[in-house]
Amino acid sequence: MTLHHSEETHANLVARVPGATGRELKDWFAIVQDGPSFTRFEDRVHWLQDEYDVSHGYATAIVHEYDKQKAARRHT
Repeated sequence: MTLHHSEETHANLVARVPGATGRELKDWFAIVQDGPSFTRFEDRVHWLQDEYDVSHGYATAIVHEYDKQKAARRHT
């Protein structure tokens, strides 16, 4: 999925995740990792919204950052 905002906006959202959601990013990554094995980005975003009452913007930021870090680990 292509983000509809800049990488700078994404970085700002990611930085605000803990304060806005009450959970650290690493905790969200564990939740996404252990959650349903949705292959579509949008399905994972909607699942976080529905199951954890996370706003669309933060759910998108969490899933996008999870995917970025997972891809970076594969390439190292």
